[in-house]
Amino acid sequence: MVQSSIEEHNQKTNNKITQQQLETHLWTSADILRGSIDSSDYKHYIFGLLFLKRMNDVFIEEAKKLEEKYGDKDLAWNDPDQHQFFVPEGSRWSKLQKVTSDIGNDLDVAMAALEDANSNLEGVLRNIVFNDKDKLKDKTLASLIRHYGKLPLGNDNLSDPDILGRAYEYLIAQFADDAGKKGGEFYTPKEVVELIVRILKPQEGMRINDPTVGSGGFLINTIHYLRKLREQAGKDPRNPPIDITLTGQDKNVNTWSICKMNLLLHGLPDARIEKGDSIRDPQLIEGDQLMKFDRVMANPPFSLKNWGHEEAQSDPFNRFKYGIPPKSYGDFAFVQHMYATLNQQGELGVVMPHGVLFRGGAEGRIRKALLEEDVIEAVIGLPANLFYGTGIPGSILLINKNKVASRKNKVLFIHAADEYDAGKAQNFLREEDIVKIVDVFNEYKDLERYSRVVDMEEIEENDYVLNITRYVDTSEPEEEIDLEVAVKEWREAMKERDKATEVIEKYLEELGIGNK
Repeated sequence: MVQSSIEEHNQKTNNKITQQQLETHLWTSADILRGSIDSSDYKHYIFGLLFLKRMNDVFIEEAKKLEEKYGDKDLAWNDPDQHQFFVPEGSRWSKLQKVTSDIGNDLDVAMAALEDANSNLEGVLRNIVFNDKDKLKDKTLASLIRHYGKLPLGNDNLSDPDILGRAYEYLIAQFADDAGKKGGEFYTPKEVVELIVRILKPQEGMRINDPTVGSGGFLINTIHYLRKLREQAGKDPRNPPIDITLTGQDKNVNTWSICKMNLLLHGLPDARIEKGDSIRDPQLIEGDQLMKFDRVMANPPFSLKNWGHEEAQSDPFNRFKYGIPPKSYGDFAFVQHMYATLNQQGELGVVMPHGVLFRGGAEGRIRKALLEEDVIEAVIGLPANLFYGTGIPGSILLINKNKVASRKNKVLFIHAADEYDAGKAQNFLREEDIVKIVDVFNEYKDLERYSRVVDMEEIEENDYVLNITRYVDTSEPEEEIDLEVAVKEWREAMKERDKATEVIEKYLEELGIGNK
C-alpha cells in the first residue's frame, strides 16, 4: 500500500517524494524488524541502511551526470575524486539486492568498504553488525533491502533539500518514543532544543559545542535557526554556506554514529564530533588547553552517579575550581566543564534536574561560587514529563560570562512548568509556550505568577538556593468578596429556604404527619 502510493505520487510529480511519504515509508521498515530484535535496537539497523541507500543513490545520480558530461565511464564510476562520497562497487545497492544468502555478512562488508573509501565516515558504519543470525535472519534482511530498494533517495527524487534530514530527525524522535527510558540517552525533545537555541541566539562565525551531543539536535537546530534568520532578512538561506563551527562529543559509540549520520544527511560534513567521555577525556583540545566556544548547549544525563569523581581530583584543565561535585551527582561536573569551555563572551544553556537548584554540601558551594561570580543569568522551570527516561520536571540553567550592565547582580526566574500540551506518553511545549519564555527572557521582566527578576541580595538571604517557587509566587490570588453582594445573596437564600420549608410543611400536614 505504501509502495503503491509512492509509485502513484512519482508518476504525477516526476519522482519527487514528499516529507510525509518518506517518513511513512521509513517508519514502516520498523515493522519488518518487530519481533526479531528489541525495539531500542531498531535504530542502528534502520539508520545504517537508510544512510547506505542515500549514499548509493546520490553516487549513482552523480555518476550518470558525469558520464553524460564527459563521456568517460571509468572517470564517472571509478574515480573517488569526482564524488563527495565514493561508493565502491561492492557497496552498491544493485549488488546487495542480488544477495540471497549470508546477507548480513555482505552488508557488513559493504559498510566497511564504504567507510574505507571515505575518510570522514571512519568508525560510523562498522559498529552496526548485521551479521548476527540470532537477531537478523536472511529473510528479514532481504525484506529490508527490498523495502529500501523501492525508495529513490537521490537529490532529484526529493521535493526539497532538507527532506531527508527532517525524515532522519523524525525517525530519531520515533525511536526515542519507542525505546521509552532508553530514548533519553540520545534524544532531547526538539521543542526544548529550539527553546535553548532561540534564547542563546547563535550567530554566524561563532563556535558552537555540545559536550553530550547525542543525536546532534542542538547543532542541527542551530543551522535551522541561522537559515531562518537569513530568510527573514531576505537572503538565500543556503548560499553561501553558513560560516559556523559545530563541535560535539559523546561517549556512547552507537549514539556518536547516529549523530555523524544525522549531520551528514543534513549536509553538515564539516562538523567535528568526537568519541569519548567529556568529563574524563575531553577531546576538543587546542594545544594543551580546552577549546573555547561562543555558545555551549547540552542536555547531560540527570544526576549521573559514575561521572568521574576520582579523575576530577587531578583534572589537568582546572575545570573544577569551584569545587568537586559529590560522587553520586555529576550535574555540576557537566556545568563546570561547559563553563570552562566558554570564551570571555560565551553563554551556555543546559538542562538540569531541579536538585541542582537547592541541594547543599559541595553542590551548594559550587552554586554559591557561580552566583558570586555573577554569571548565572536565568533559571527556567520546565513542565514534568517532557524528557524520555524520566517523568520529573527539568530546569534550564542559563549562564553568561558577559552579562549586560542592567542584568548584573540579578537572576531571572521563570516558572514555565504549568504551560504545555499534554500528550499520551510525553508532554510538549507548544509554540506559544516557547515564544512566551523567550520574550520574557529577552525583556528580562517580571510577570505575575510567571517570572521575576531577583537581586543578588535576596538570593544571598535565601542561602543561595535557587528554587523557582521561592522567588516566583505561583499561588492563585484569593477571590475578593464584595460584602454587600454576599449579604444580599445570603438574604435571598434565606427567603428561598423559608419558602421551601412552608411547602414541605404543607405537604406533611396533608399527609397527616405534620407537627401536632
